[in-house]
Amino acid sequence: MPHDHDHSHDPAHSHSHDDHSHDARWKHDGVRVIPAGSLDTNTASTPGMDRAAAINAARVGAQKIWAGTVTIHARAKTGAHHHGALESVIYVIRGRARMRWGDNLEFVAEAGPGDFIYVPPYVPHQEINASEDEALECVLVRSDNEAVVVNLDIAPVEKPEAVKWIDPIHKS
Repeated sequence: MPHDHDHSHDPAHSHSHDDHSHDARWKHDGVRVIPAGSLDTNTASTPGMDRAAAINAARVGAQKIWAGTVTIHARAKTGAHHHGALESVIYVIRGRARMRWGDNLEFVAEAGPGDFIYVPPYVPHQEINASEDEALECVLVRSDNEAVVVNLDIAPVEKPEAVKWIDPIHKS
């Protein structure tokens, strides 16, 4: 099947394989694969919630996103909070997540393996592992490298009685 396609290129954008500095730049600054066993667990975590960074500024030079895994222990629940201007996406790998949100955490939804959860900026919410005896495993993506958590003075609908959520991210 013939194609009418202009094969001319701007000389300023050379694709020559003879340009070794160009190849070296792409080799180190191009696509990155982060092997499963090499995630960085030296990241902000919370009692009852273990995070591991895969993509961030320090590891790959990411400027606009943070991505990693999070394992939420059985019965663990956060207090009411929001993440400022950040957007968050949670992809559930294993277990059952329960999210509560709203001015009084009056709305609730659950997600299971294969489901995505989107948390818009400034939305008050509470994250809950809905299982009494199984860990909740998720992939977490945030729209910035900065871990923003603003704790709110809202009585949680489901009290975080099993795990205290006070740490460098979730202040008392």
